[in-house]
Amino acid sequence: MRLYLAFTFAALTTLTAALPATPALARDSLGVFGDWGAFRDPETPRCYAIAEPESATIAGGYATIGFWPADRVRSQIFLRFPRPLDTRRAPALTIGSQRFLLSPRGAGAWARDARMDAAIVAAMRSSTAMSVTAIGQRGGTMTASWRLRGAATAIDAAALGCARR
Repeated sequence: MRLYLAFTFAALTTLTAALPATPALARDSLGVFGDWGAFRDPETPRCYAIAEPESATIAGGYATIGFWPADRVRSQIFLRFPRPLDTRRAPALTIGSQRFLLSPRGAGAWARDARMDAAIVAAMRSSTAMSVTAIGQRGGTMTASWRLRGAATAIDAAALGCARR
C-alpha cells in the first residue's frame, strides 16, 4: 500500500510539474502494476502508463506510453528528461537486444513514427528492462533505466481506460 501511495504521489507530482495547465485532480488512477502505474485524464481525454526510472544519472525523468483517443493516437512512447536535449543527437533507447534512435525535442524524446512506437511497445512486452542514453543541450550524458515489471499490464490498463472515449 505504501508503494502504491508513494508511486501515485510521485507520478502525479511529476506530471503536475510537467503539465502545469492541467488540474492535478483531473487524473483517475487505473492501477499500479509492478513498477508502472496507469492513469486516465478525462479532461483531455488521454490515458497513459507511466514509470520513473529505477536508476538515472540525473533525477527528474519518466517514461510514458500514451493514448489520445480524440487524435487517434495509440501506444505513443515519450521519455521525459530532467534537462533539454541536444537536438542534433538522437537519444538511444535499448530494450533487450533492440536499439531505437528517438527524436529529441526540448526535454523529451519520442519514437520517430507510429511503427517505431509499436516496435518499442512490443519489445517492452518481451523484456525485463530498458535503458536510454541522451546528450544534453549543454553537453553531458544523461542515462536512465527502467524495470519493465508490470509495464505490459499498465499499458493494457491505459488502452482500456481510453477504449470507449
